[in-house]
Amino acid sequence: MPAYEYRCLQCGRAFEIFVSYEEYGEHAVNCPHCESAQVQRRLSRVRIAKSEDQRLEDLADPSAMDGLEDDPQALGRMMRKMGREMGEDLGPEFDEVVDRLEKGQSPDEIEKAIPDLGGDEGGLGGMDDFGGDF
Repeated sequence: MPAYEYRCLQCGRAFEIFVSYEEYGEHAVNCPHCESAQVQRRLSRVRIAKSEDQRLEDLADPSAMDGLEDDPQALGRMMRKMGREMGEDLGPEFDEVVDRLEKGQSPDEIEKAIPDLGGDEGGLGGMDDFGGDF
């Protein structure tokens, strides 16, 4: 059953209702908070469900990697997107590296600034863990 989003023009609160396609528009919609009939339909975002495999496959698209070795900010954006797509907390070290890349700092500069970032490997471990050969 589809969800339809509304905003109450009287109390200002947002809400959604679930009705079938056949029932949509057949009944008056009232705000569940203040019961006002003065409501406005909101346009919803479209959501597309992708499997985890499809999300990771999209990230591995070689065309998305073009020029990353010369553009730390683009590398940082790509790494942030990969982190979100993985849906896991990659830790404060990952966030710090991505923040520095997005500010334009090169991987070499980051490695010098945070030499113990890669643990026992030292440095960034060649950035291999972050998708590049630096």
